[in-house]
Amino acid sequence: MKTTDPQFIYLILVLPALFGLTLVGEGINKILRNDGGFVNVLFGLVFLVIVIFGYYFFSTYFGAKV
Repeated sequence: MKTTDPQFIYLILVLPALFGLTLVGEGINKILRNDGGFVNVLFGLVFLVIVIFGYYFFSTYFGAKV
């Protein structure tokens, strides 16, 4: 599988980004219900930052036109 294949981009970037957004959404839901949730939001944001870093890494070093 090449780094420019859509399957590679989907597996490496889109699915983890959706997981990070799910964590953030669940954390916000818990915060609104006064059940805590700050840890979920923090981990979700960290996960999204890692996905963004991965996007720049793959687009810069492997020449993927994403």
